[in-house]
Amino acid sequence: MCIYRCVYLQSNGARVPLDNAAGIDILGNIIERSSLSINRGMYGDLHNSGHVLLAYIHDPRGTYLESFGVMGGVSTAMRDPVFYRWHKFVDNLFLRHKARLAPYSTAELSNANATLEALDTQLDGSSGAVNSLMTFLERSQVDLGAGLDFGPTGTAFVSFIHLQCAPFTYRLRINSSARANRQDTVRIFLIPRLNEQGRPLTFDERRTLAIELDSFRVNLRPGVNNIVRRSDSSSVTIPYDRTFGNVVQANMGNVQSRFCGCGWPAHMLLPKGNTNGVQYDLFAMVSRFEDDNANVSYDENSGCDDSYSFCGLRDRVYPSRRPMGFPFDRRAPTSVSTVADFVAPYRNMRLATVTLRFMNSVIDRP
Repeated sequence: MCIYRCVYLQSNGARVPLDNAAGIDILGNIIERSSLSINRGMYGDLHNSGHVLLAYIHDPRGTYLESFGVMGGVSTAMRDPVFYRWHKFVDNLFLRHKARLAPYSTAELSNANATLEALDTQLDGSSGAVNSLMTFLERSQVDLGAGLDFGPTGTAFVSFIHLQCAPFTYRLRINSSARANRQDTVRIFLIPRLNEQGRPLTFDERRTLAIELDSFRVNLRPGVNNIVRRSDSSSVTIPYDRTFGNVVQANMGNVQSRFCGCGWPAHMLLPKGNTNGVQYDLFAMVSRFEDDNANVSYDENSGCDDSYSFCGLRDRVYPSRRPMGFPFDRRAPTSVSTVADFVAPYRNMRLATVTLRFMNSVIDRP
């Protein structure tokens, strides 16, 4: 396989192009080996093999009969700093592939039926601040009893402190020019302006750092539609109880219950920010449902379908025909140098400036 040449080799030696809509799926199935992988004998299992090799790096030949390190377990791998370097290496393989694809066309990005006239956020409460987001530290408890090998059985609650964000709502005003009711997709991203050194980021850097906050279907009537969406309804996250659920109970359940643990933690939806406040661009677009529809049914309010943007749907296809990260998964035309340049030609897109402030205080979980 050569990502730069946009081809891969089948087991019979045939060259198959990767520079099409299916290329990212083929590449993913090569890097993460499964029954869907092609020419497994040649391409192996790069991602998982990397985890295994790093897990045994302290005793690669078994000389000292050491067990594998934390990189060898999916529930512990993130505790090793090398996890992030390894995953950045894997991410860069996909970015190289995406860099070979042409920018999205006007037809792919526009939506003639929808005009996004207004966009803002509001913190929960009768007088919640507008376009001001807040994070703080929260003290919670988790039961570690199931992980103790020595001592009496039972619960062992431990207090710990973690990042949390104040709940808020998105408010959008969408004007539909269609003559009948229709369905479209709203996509919301938080885009950083500065790097960790406080220097402005280029557009290409910003699009690869864009944080997908939510993606959801919306029913539009002809004319003006006022859409309100709660942050805790995000299609990316799972609630606190499923993030810190009882591991033993999950393992004793069926496969579906274990799948419910997939999702980005809701308390980490937003980055930390700082006490002075950090400005971000809030981006939203209304994409055409006809181009998004994958003809798969799901209910984000029941079962484990709530984090479908992040995890997909078990035993069903991904619920959107658009690639993950759309519209920021591909490079933009050379004429685009800022996020404002990217948004300007499209009335179905809009930007808002939000300030993310960290309140340096610890609050007990209700």
